[in-house]
Amino acid sequence: MSRKTSRNTRYAALNAGDNLETRRLIDAGNRLAEEVARIFPREPDIADRHYWLETMINHVPDYIYAKDLEGRFLIANDVTVADNSLESLRDLVGKTDFDLHPYEFAQAVADTERRVIETGEPIFGIEERAIVTKGRDRWLMTSKVPLRSKSGKIVGTVGISRDISDRKEAERLLEGQARLLEMIAKGEPLGEFFDELILLIEALLPGIRGSILLLSDDGGHLLHGAAPNLDEGYCAAIHGAEIGPVAGSCGTAAWRGEQVVVSDVFADPLWQNYAHLLRPSGLRSCWSTPILSRERKVLGTFALYSRDVGAPSERQQELIAMAAHLAGIAIERKRAEDRIGFMAHHDSLTGLPNRVLFEDQVTVMLDAIRGRDQWAVLAFLDLDNFKLINDSLGHAAGDELLKAVAQRMLAAVRKSDFVVRVGGDEFIILLNGLPKERDVVLSRLEDIRAEIAMPVQLQGRSLQVSCSMGVACFPDQGRTVSELLANADTAMYRAKEIGRNNLQVFTEEMAARAHEKLQWQEELREAIAREELLLHFQPQMSLESGRIFAAEALLRWKHPVRGIISPATFIPLAEETGLIVPIGDWVLRAACRQLKAWQEAGLPPLIVSANVSARQFREGNWAERVAAILEETGLEARYLELELTESLIMQDVSGAIATMHELEAIGVHLAIDDFGTGYSSLSALKRFPVRRLKIDRSFVADIPSDGDDIAITSAIISLAQKLGLRVIAEGVETQAQVEFLQKAGCDEIQGYFFSRPLPAHEFESLLRQAGCDADGI
Repeated sequence: MSRKTSRNTRYAALNAGDNLETRRLIDAGNRLAEEVARIFPREPDIADRHYWLETMINHVPDYIYAKDLEGRFLIANDVTVADNSLESLRDLVGKTDFDLHPYEFAQAVADTERRVIETGEPIFGIEERAIVTKGRDRWLMTSKVPLRSKSGKIVGTVGISRDISDRKEAERLLEGQARLLEMIAKGEPLGEFFDELILLIEALLPGIRGSILLLSDDGGHLLHGAAPNLDEGYCAAIHGAEIGPVAGSCGTAAWRGEQVVVSDVFADPLWQNYAHLLRPSGLRSCWSTPILSRERKVLGTFALYSRDVGAPSERQQELIAMAAHLAGIAIERKRAEDRIGFMAHHDSLTGLPNRVLFEDQVTVMLDAIRGRDQWAVLAFLDLDNFKLINDSLGHAAGDELLKAVAQRMLAAVRKSDFVVRVGGDEFIILLNGLPKERDVVLSRLEDIRAEIAMPVQLQGRSLQVSCSMGVACFPDQGRTVSELLANADTAMYRAKEIGRNNLQVFTEEMAARAHEKLQWQEELREAIAREELLLHFQPQMSLESGRIFAAEALLRWKHPVRGIISPATFIPLAEETGLIVPIGDWVLRAACRQLKAWQEAGLPPLIVSANVSARQFREGNWAERVAAILEETGLEARYLELELTESLIMQDVSGAIATMHELEAIGVHLAIDDFGTGYSSLSALKRFPVRRLKIDRSFVADIPSDGDDIAITSAIISLAQKLGLRVIAEGVETQAQVEFLQKAGCDEIQGYFFSRPLPAHEFESLLRQAGCDADGI
């Protein structure tokens, strides 16, 4: 294929879809000719034809012209003549584009026409920037065809150009909007987005200058957002300007929440304090529109400045509305991203940094003082009895307390320090760069604790909250973040152990104790799986018959190294770690299974009692679990008694009573253990569905020598009798104690006087020898 043929094919391919406008023009001419023929049925003469043709092309708003081979105009319609700033066609004929326009523009036109002449192929639908702008950026769609003589020889070119500026502007606007929306979607910096938006509007509105101002966080001032083509001095002067009813176009628009159009800034009273700032720029009018959120709250302003006095046209208003809307979307998106970013690294309630942000920055902070003769002091603190405030006053009051404490801690530290909310009522404070003087450190921390303990007004009442604080110093008591946190946490738990409301500095002794505690915890966790737990049973004797009627199941841990371990050693750890729940279930299941085995072995029926922990009792489905264990072991519910402490019940009286009634409905018996040692409420006691009160060993131990213990024990027995409850005394060891209890009316006893706790096989032997009082059931 020849170069010429290839080129012609390319032009034809490029323009095949773009000659629609030219064809429509030809069709319109044909229709006009048909109409003329209908009105004038006679054959028109040549003069008429020339007149009609001239009239037709002069009424067409497009450029229509013909040129010779040298590019000289041969003929053109009126609009072509006028737009070339000429008065008549004779002024245009014989001239070339080089005579009328700058060289570079004329050369581009000449090159196109030369291709048409050389190839003999028309070019349709060329989009080109108009040489004649008419005060705006104009685009033309041009088609050019060879001008041929009667013999078919090319003698020049014929051109037609249509103004497509509106279409090009619409395309540019759509492209600009798509680019802006893409910037929003990609989270491009807000300043870059504003610049792109303003430059788009300025390109569509030549001579116009744009500006975006943002409303300050306090809602009272406007801050510079973007103004790529406004004077920098002017932008700096209005940065931070206060909004108000007479505050220029932008300040007033933000104040009113509606558009403010000032046609002449030098004549409008709204500009009386600002007009002098704009005078050097030559700008005369300013039209400001508030940028609004979806909730119609003012976010900022979008303004256009013009050198001409006047108001915006309809088209300009449309562009202003579009720009303000896009700016609002971008601002809200950015704020949402900022909120998400803030929430990812800050506590939503107090606004303090969270654990994530702390761990991101603390290593840098520690590295900054590494090698210096300074400490970084990490304090781990926990508010004392916060749960009590939450439960008694509600979570809203608890939240207010946490916010107040957070603000006090922030106010008590330096900007270089760090305050973190870990979660719940736990906080971390990092004091950075303190002298290595223990007294200085402790003084600073005690000041913070004193600030926390100041009275707080909550729901009309004054409350005080103390804190337990554990402290570890970098690098002496931890060289990594994890070591510091672990050691400070250990010290904080030590502060709680010794009575709360105090400060403890980490020591190696604490580390050893913590390590030992962790080892105990792991061994206890494995004890269940390894079947190292076992039960001993202590008989309970009826004072009336002198026979055994029940047995209390007491947990023991047969450690492979340490031997038999008392529950007093490991039960507190089990409570703290939550292991008491599976351990308690094991005890209940093992006790029921053992009693059922004795029954099947032919021993007289008796009751087995088991202690219940607070953690067990608070389980939502605990009564169902008791029923399931009874069904699993085959033991009738009437042979099981559960011992509940006063303190356990009084934590949640209404909830406890509900659970107790569920157990009663199953058929299980209930007893109150350690009666008199906890928080007693006699009004609540009468509502408890219990059968037995158990007098704590602390009241029995000094009977009959201690008169107070005699009085307390006698009162408990008397109270139980009046409420129709049976009474059992534990820790009974002497004949004198037995005689007193019998005389006072006590029903049953338990203690070394009769028998120590026994392994199951020894208890079975005792039971066979001593017999059983089945009436005790």
